[in-house]
Amino acid sequence: MNVILIGGGKTTYFLARQFIGQGHRVTIINRNPAEAKQLSEQVTALVLLGDGSDSTLLEEAGARRAEVVVALTPHDQDNLVACQLARQLFGVPRTVALVNDPENEALFVELGVSVAFSATQVIASLIEQKLGFEEITNLTLAAEGRVSITEVILRPGVPAVDHTVQELDLPENSLIACIVREGQVIVPRGNSLLVVADRLILVTLPHSHGQTLRALLGPEV
Repeated sequence: MNVILIGGGKTTYFLARQFIGQGHRVTIINRNPAEAKQLSEQVTALVLLGDGSDSTLLEEAGARRAEVVVALTPHDQDNLVACQLARQLFGVPRTVALVNDPENEALFVELGVSVAFSATQVIASLIEQKLGFEEITNLTLAAEGRVSITEVILRPGVPAVDHTVQELDLPENSLIACIVREGQVIVPRGNSLLVVADRLILVTLPHSHGQTLRALLGPEV
């Protein structure tokens, strides 16, 4: 697989090292001369000095042959333009962009970026949804980050215990996909009763995830 990384810093370095270790061909575009020089010495990748949102430089980096372009600069506009050029001008099938301002995330997706992720949103989500709560044992993102899949354990005294699924005040865009009880997997119906020690597999959209957890486990989550 041919991968183009745009940006610098530790994230670019570690991604490049990981991709190269998996046998992929990596090209890095970095506008900072010192960083570009350092990266060229640290990893066995082609490192080009310049602006990743420049179509000429993208072509020189091999965008016509690339399967993935990852834009990781601290400037949202540059990341968006780079991904749009890669997709529209060079036909790159998958583009990934760092979104520094969380308010821009929806715009990136709307404008065709395959995966737009905000480090701020990820950290906030982890703090809200997982940190310090033993009941929340697993958190996974699917569908390019637009769906959360979570496993929770029902402890004694939480709101969901001794209630049926249809009695729960769950938000829209949330679903109890299955119940794991004493090693048995149950596909729930509206009249399925939830009991202590049930493990629930939840499927939610990220914006409704916290509300779903609070409906099941209580307002302190």
